[in-house]
Amino acid sequence: MADDLTKLREKIDVLDADIVRLLNERARVVVEVGRVKQATNEPIYAPDREKVVLEKVSQLNQGPLPDRCLRAVYRELMSGSFALERPLRIGFLGPVGTFSHQAAGVKFGASVDYVPLADIRSVFEEVTRGHIDYGMVPVENSIHGGVIDTLDAFLGSSARICAEVLITIHHNLLAREPWEKITRICSKPEVFTQCRNWLEATAKGREIAPVASTSRAAEMAATEPGTAAIASSIAARLHGLTTVFENIEDDPNNVTRFWVISREPAKRTGDDKTAILFTTSHKPGALAEVLDVFRDSGINLTDIEKRPSKKVNWEYFFFIDTQGHADDEAMKRAISEAKKHCLQLSVLGSYPRATEVL
Repeated sequence: MADDLTKLREKIDVLDADIVRLLNERARVVVEVGRVKQATNEPIYAPDREKVVLEKVSQLNQGPLPDRCLRAVYRELMSGSFALERPLRIGFLGPVGTFSHQAAGVKFGASVDYVPLADIRSVFEEVTRGHIDYGMVPVENSIHGGVIDTLDAFLGSSARICAEVLITIHHNLLAREPWEKITRICSKPEVFTQCRNWLEATAKGREIAPVASTSRAAEMAATEPGTAAIASSIAARLHGLTTVFENIEDDPNNVTRFWVISREPAKRTGDDKTAILFTTSHKPGALAEVLDVFRDSGINLTDIEKRPSKKVNWEYFFFIDTQGHADDEAMKRAISEAKKHCLQLSVLGSYPRATEVL
């Protein structure tokens, strides 16, 4: 049996050598791609190409490795490719260790530079100024709905959506001491709401202390005796904490949708979404007229949100997500017709539809 194991490991060593050789051969082609992109001023990150590559990986996969595993490997491989072409700077809602940080890391991998920013509006501003290449912002949670700070930031920004990311939100109780010594639990108020059943069943008698962010909670747990945090797994790694209890959220299907914002639009893939911002004239049925345009054009709406204009009382901006790309003929016609019923209408971006929860 020992000889059999040795032979199998030797076979793995030979395969590993082939894999590394082929990966570096691929990387040399990537360097050439980078030179072409810089000469033609093409963006380094291309959401449409990313989608094609990941779909092709799944099509080529004959097992036994699951698609999810291979797609994760290729995401990291593409991250290394970005670094070879030109290092990218990715901004996110900080501090480090937040779920926005986690989403950015899952999307762009370990080979790019990450920039924590103070608030969502700052992410938009740094993108439009060119200080960062892309920004990661939360837009919608499956439990709590739309993220108003992100929607409001679009009202005064030229940033455009180029990709979306779906992240499962798992909450973990983190500490540097045993559970028996914990007297206080810190986290964002929204997190306590999402973990109410667990807290009532397991944490009775312990102080519940709301703080500004899950990352701040993890920082407190790392430095203050008797304190635990409810936060992400990345916060545990960053602050040297132990996961005392994992996945304590009430709803295991808690998913947050993030948008990647940039200065460049994304190209068509054939499986896209388009986000549109508009405000209507003050007359009965104005909103219905706009929505009817998309219905009559055979375009499905996947989301609708409203926000006050902050300029005129009782005037609202509406955000809709539609299936299709702004360059599709049906979408072009629908947008042109919808504008006739609007005081203002702008396309916030078209982007490949996310097909997996990461």
